[in-house]
Amino acid sequence: MDTLSDPVLLSRLQFAVTAIFHILWPLLTIGLSLFLVAMEVLWLKTRDEDYYRHVRFWSKLFLLNFTMGVVSGIPMEFEFGANWDRFSGFAGEFFGNALGFEGAMAFMLEAGFLGIMLFGWTRVTPAIHLFASAMVALGASLSAFWILVANSWMQTPAGGHVENGRFRVDSYADAIFNPDMPLAFAHMWGACLETSLFVIGGLSAWYIVRNRHPAFFLKSFKAALLAAVLVAPLQVILGDIKGREVYKTQPVKMAAIEAHWETNPPGQGASWNVLAWPDRQAEANVWAIRLPQVLSLLATTTWDGRVAGLKAFPAADRPPAIGLIFYAFRIMAGIGFALFGLMAWTAWAWSRGGLEPGRVVRQRGLLLAWVAAIPLGYVATECGWIVREVGRQPWVVYGLLRTQEAASQLQPAVVAASLAGFVAVYAVLLVVFLVFAARIVRKGPDMGLAPAHSAAGHPASHGRREAGEGEARHGS
Repeated sequence: MDTLSDPVLLSRLQFAVTAIFHILWPLLTIGLSLFLVAMEVLWLKTRDEDYYRHVRFWSKLFLLNFTMGVVSGIPMEFEFGANWDRFSGFAGEFFGNALGFEGAMAFMLEAGFLGIMLFGWTRVTPAIHLFASAMVALGASLSAFWILVANSWMQTPAGGHVENGRFRVDSYADAIFNPDMPLAFAHMWGACLETSLFVIGGLSAWYIVRNRHPAFFLKSFKAALLAAVLVAPLQVILGDIKGREVYKTQPVKMAAIEAHWETNPPGQGASWNVLAWPDRQAEANVWAIRLPQVLSLLATTTWDGRVAGLKAFPAADRPPAIGLIFYAFRIMAGIGFALFGLMAWTAWAWSRGGLEPGRVVRQRGLLLAWVAAIPLGYVATECGWIVREVGRQPWVVYGLLRTQEAASQLQPAVVAASLAGFVAVYAVLLVVFLVFAARIVRKGPDMGLAPAHSAAGHPASHGRREAGEGEARHGS
């Protein structure tokens, strides 16, 4: 009942709901757009029409995700004005410009070339089509860049000063490249790539297990694996570096992530809580499984480095929901290591010839593990975002503006009604997405589809052409 009477908490829940739903779709579009470019380059380089069919098949899932991402992201822009008008007034000079750049620079680039990428196969040369695909991929990644610029500035605000209750920008460069931004963008972009690779690999494994075009999907499976060999370990390394950066810039968030209450004395290393049950009222863990000195090593790279505990900070400045932050972080990290292990297992199987066309169907356990891994990247990213956002509380702009001071003055009933409406609409959107995605996956690729142009840009001389696209002009 307390939740229903607190308009600030209701507004936070509303934004959390919309963000949790919205993030599902950009995660895949960013990584999938790069995969499409890679497949198109392989098609132009090898003239293997399977790569062309891969582009056409996976682009259907890209379009579905892009559409859902746009639809689900629009309400978030309005929430800044409706639910967080005092935050908008405080931070609009920088925050509004960052979101404006995202729309004018990234979204327009992505949307402008999307039509050529999807419908230009018979209307432009292969080189121009590849350029359009590359611009779509660049736009998707630029969008993530500007969103992370805005969000990182809220984590470690820089580049200006507060004057008459408003943030005034002194240096856009310092504000954009604030201390949190480089690693935050790299870690999030890596999450998009890793999630996409395990979705592509998992769906490819599903087709192989069902013996549907196994040779065809073995190509996308191997491509996803090759990229995962680079991305999966890099993501673990970036996560480790990001953790030490949080220790320096947001030490109270670090203490909450680790449920670390007492600052360790000089010369005595801080223990790392593998598992624990934090009690915020008692300012202690009810129970914990600890590894001595490991937290000092993780945070400071020394066995006895000082790690400030939660009690070193005023109670009003500590994040709420310590248990949520603690376990969300461990789920994220655990999935990261699990995906790394699956990548290593698959690479080992490939080195022993297990991914050869005649033998891959016998790797049933390995393939089913990839199918099971399809949702893991989404879960890890959502958990990471929870750690990032809940861990920043009670601040909207860290150290400058508290959440209570940022919210609009609304009636609880109004916010509760809009929250219920958002939950219903986004649930419908998710169901619609799953229905159409399942339809695309069940139908599978069109194996009779042949390009209207050869890779060199000349009319193709064999194969079934795309219906309605250049058949009359370029018939063989």
